[in-house]
Amino acid sequence: MRLGIFGRGRLGGAIATEIGRYTALPEAIELVWTEGREPGPRPRVEVVVDASAASAVETHLEWAMESGTDMVVATTGWSIPNLEEKVGGKIGLLLAPNLSTGVALMRRLAAMVGAYAAMDPESDLGIVEHHHKKKADSPSGTAITLAEAVEKACPRYQGWNMGSYDKDRINIASLRSGFEVGRHEIVLDAALESLVITHRAKDRRVFAAGAMKAATWVWGRKGVYTMEDFASEVFGG
Repeated sequence: MRLGIFGRGRLGGAIATEIGRYTALPEAIELVWTEGREPGPRPRVEVVVDASAASAVETHLEWAMESGTDMVVATTGWSIPNLEEKVGGKIGLLLAPNLSTGVALMRRLAAMVGAYAAMDPESDLGIVEHHHKKKADSPSGTAITLAEAVEKACPRYQGWNMGSYDKDRINIASLRSGFEVGRHEIVLDAALESLVITHRAKDRRVFAAGAMKAATWVWGRKGVYTMEDFASEVFGG
């Protein structure tokens, strides 16, 4: 499988560096090109990973559909109306705000915690996330997907918020400071017990490893997928 990467920042650079570790996969992965802010030549590839910027995603997606290139979008903070209708059956598109397979598992656990909290209407659920000082969006895309998983399983919640307490919304606390690669917590607090599920990325190589698995998974598929689809197949259920 030939691969292209949009983005030469922290994530794009980590993916490019890590590819050599994955030559033992059933489908060998060859990095054909990486592209930064200035568009360069784009030889044919089977899959492209977008690790660039939110403002560039739509342009990159248009190129992917025109060229018939499957795509993994790891960039966060963007929105494209009617995305599924636009993509249709042209390419396979995997939306991966966090490429860690551990976070994919955590999202499934979030649904279980939400179902558990639904049994106790007095309990509260919250999400805490901490990233390095250069991360632009807040809250993180991962925190939002965790909140969505909780909300789906716990009907008393209607969306999420940041700031003051709202009993009808899942509160997200977001910190931008230092050099933290990425830490997320799901916090269940009840009168008689509390439960905290934590995921902490210790090195950006975890996202690079996930990018390779995601690219291999989406190759040859058609339509729009999320990491939940990936997790359902990998973890079962």
